Amino acid sequence: MKTPQPARYHSGSYAWFRAAAEQGDPYAQFNLALLHRASDLLAPDPPSAYYWMERAARQGLAFAQNHLGVMLYTGEGVEASDEQAVRWFRAAALQGEVAAQQNLGMMYRNGRGVLANAEVALAWFFRAAEQGSARAQGLLGAAYLYGEGVAVDELLALAWLRKAAMRNDARAQLHLGVMYQQGRAVVADAAQAVAWWRQAAAQQLAMAQRMLGLAYAEGTGVAADAARAYAWLRRAAVQDDSEAQFNLGVLLAQGCGVAQDEAQACVWYRCAATDGHMLAQYNLACMYAGGRGVARDAVQARALYQQAAEQGLAQAQYNLAVMYEQGLGGAPSAAMARLWYRCAAQQGQAQARQHLAGQGRSERRSSAAAGGAQRCRRSAVARRQPGLYG
Repeated sequence: MKTPQPARYHSGSYAWFRAAAEQGDPYAQFNLALLHRASDLLAPDPPSAYYWMERAARQGLAFAQNHLGVMLYTGEGVEASDEQAVRWFRAAALQGEVAAQQNLGMMYRNGRGVLANAEVALAWFFRAAEQGSARAQGLLGAAYLYGEGVAVDELLALAWLRKAAMRNDARAQLHLGVMYQQGRAVVADAAQAVAWWRQAAAQQLAMAQRMLGLAYAEGTGVAADAARAYAWLRRAAVQDDSEAQFNLGVLLAQGCGVAQDEAQACVWYRCAATDGHMLAQYNLACMYAGGRGVARDAVQARALYQQAAEQGLAQAQYNLAVMYEQGLGGAPSAAMARLWYRCAAQQGQAQARQHLAGQGRSERRSSAAAGGAQRCRRSAVARRQPGLYG
């Protein structure tokens, strides 16, 4: 959502704008709203800002209509309403207001206040892009790159993304880096990918910071540097990028680029796991199962294996089956154990296949196999800790 910047006025501005606004001048009403909204003259007064912005918008002032849409979208000075935000974005967009065209496109893309419609979103992005909006150009390029509302066209994606990236649009720089990384419409060039991610990362874009961190971790497009990998991944992680949080946990657990700290690894795994990150759920389960960085807790381990297993991770499915079979972290259940062994085996998990193949053998042999599986589970972090994923 494109939002306004704080207004700067001299000390006599308020009295002049107030007098003119009360006489019905829409430009004065708009500027008075900005003064109440965010300025160096007055304390923020959202209800007054909304009152004057609405008066200016109702007189047809396009940029006031866009600002009013933003206020309705965010609930600034008024109860939030996506439907009303769309109404005012549309009014401004039809008058050619670039920011409103971009904002209206975002509402259609995300299904906020209207039914989601990628094609209509694309049409509004195109209008704004044609008028020179770097952000809209980047959105248009991403749509062509990923086939959102239009057939994939990598050449058009490259053209629009490059245009936006050259104007310092961070997300366009990120996507352009991906194109160089994957060799889409360009010759694959890891160094060029890193160069674009670095520019986006400098603008605090979390995903770009994460991609740059992974490049340093893996030595792709840049010399491997574990310390820099840690630094960039941490910047992304504190912005709630779950993939960065997971990878940061891996670095801390392994002591790569930073002193090994399994307790802190668990902190970051937990952040990512809470956001639904499958591998973080698995790693945190392993930490609880082995008592590494946290107190050993079979109940927590089982719950986390369950979360990862339900997302389709074969090793988590196998470990969960072992826990159900042996009654670790909860009541035993032969039926649930069979279910998860089968799920894991269907994905090619070797131990699950061996277990199923061995069913019907002697009780002694079955018990030995289950004991081996349990030992494997307890050492899962050490031997099966996933590597870096991006």
